[in-house]
Amino acid sequence: MAWIRQVTAHKGWRLPVSFLTEEQERQYSRYADEPSREQLSHYFHFDDGDRAFINSPRGAHMRLGCAIQLGTVRFLGTFLEDPTDVPLGMVRYVAEQLEIETGNRLAEYRTSRWRWRHPIEIREKFGYCLFADGFTQFHLNRWLYALYWTGTDRPSVLFDRAITWLLVNKVLLPGLSVLERAIARIRARANSRLWRRLTADITVEQRIRLDALLVVPEVGRQSPLDRLRNGPVLTSSSELLRAIVRFQEVQELANGLPSIDLLPPTRVAVLARFASAARAQAVARLPDDRRLATLLAFIRTLEASSLDDVLDLYDVVVTRIFADAAGIGKKARLRSIQGLDTAAIKLGKVGNLILNEGIQDVDLRTVIFEAFPREELASAVAQVSSLTRSDDVLYFGELRAQKNRLRFLLPLLTVINFGAAVGGKPLLDAVRYLRGIGEGKKQHGPPPTSFVPKKWRSQVRSADGSLDLTGYKSGTPGKAGGLLKP
Repeated sequence: MAWIRQVTAHKGWRLPVSFLTEEQERQYSRYADEPSREQLSHYFHFDDGDRAFINSPRGAHMRLGCAIQLGTVRFLGTFLEDPTDVPLGMVRYVAEQLEIETGNRLAEYRTSRWRWRHPIEIREKFGYCLFADGFTQFHLNRWLYALYWTGTDRPSVLFDRAITWLLVNKVLLPGLSVLERAIARIRARANSRLWRRLTADITVEQRIRLDALLVVPEVGRQSPLDRLRNGPVLTSSSELLRAIVRFQEVQELANGLPSIDLLPPTRVAVLARFASAARAQAVARLPDDRRLATLLAFIRTLEASSLDDVLDLYDVVVTRIFADAAGIGKKARLRSIQGLDTAAIKLGKVGNLILNEGIQDVDLRTVIFEAFPREELASAVAQVSSLTRSDDVLYFGELRAQKNRLRFLLPLLTVINFGAAVGGKPLLDAVRYLRGIGEGKKQHGPPPTSFVPKKWRSQVRSADGSLDLTGYKSGTPGKAGGLLKP
């Protein structure tokens, strides 16, 4: 088959680019190996009706040859030019069923004129038809078109599925190149339809916008296509800010572009993957319809994936910020444990004096201050208060010290439109309030605070009762992942 392609290419004949594997070419319309035991029992086992047809008045060599041709067309989907060019194991299996000694039977059958007559009889008896039949090709092409349009099957896979369809529907296999060209035409027609559907509603301004993705600016080294398809690689606040800017840029590019919702997602994804992997120069060399369709599929697909990148990275970064704050708080407590122990020992001794029933209540304060001066005792109380915390209280001080790491929050809330169920409405109101601050809008009325957890309330209000924006921002994203979704 490879030799035929070389000759036809040399003479200028046009054949489709080959997509078949060597194994597919080797096995097509011929016995490449001995059939397995399961294949023999499935294709070469003859029931009573088959035997009645095979055993009609014929000689032993004709019965054996007819049975072999019947099994061959069931197994291969075609008749062989030399019907005796078959595996010996299969011949013995058929001969045993018919109780025929093989001997020189196949040589006799090869020279018999019935080798040409039997295929006609088998076709008439068992309902086999030719591929050239117009209705057969129409049904096969429609079936393959639907598979390719809605799936991601490679052409070599479509080829195998076409063979299966032909076998099931008792259609004799055509020449290898005929079926290969048919699949190539179906793929070309489906691809052309997809490109037309994607580009049908693109305006001139949008065409210019999409083509600009392939142009390397004078002050840069990368085209916008190369830059946008590189997602975040680090887990840091700076990388999250870059991911937010990238998502915002993709949103601006996608604004007003035709929707892809009514097109097969798998086919659109194939175009988008090509744009994500190929060089910008390779995309630029594509025909107009295919180039614009590829860029549109890329932007629309990137619109969703870049948002996922932002949210996934946000979850990781915020979790790390809280974990770091907790870690810093624990280290600070370990460093201050000695002072805490000293103060706690003094307060413990005071407690023992209070519990001593031998000391009268009226003399208790005098006894305590004689043992511990007032200033020393006040210092111990202050030290214990500053160093001790309940288990359910976050390390607010350490978290506030890392407020610069939350600089991505306002851009995030400005770019992404969140929604919420009924239970998340108070938090959604707070998000809108922060978004207004980020956009420089004047906010009317008090800030929504009903979403604030009890343990965080003291951080949201300053000593004078005014809003502490640092605490407000830190409290808002803490629940955003649980209640809100874009």
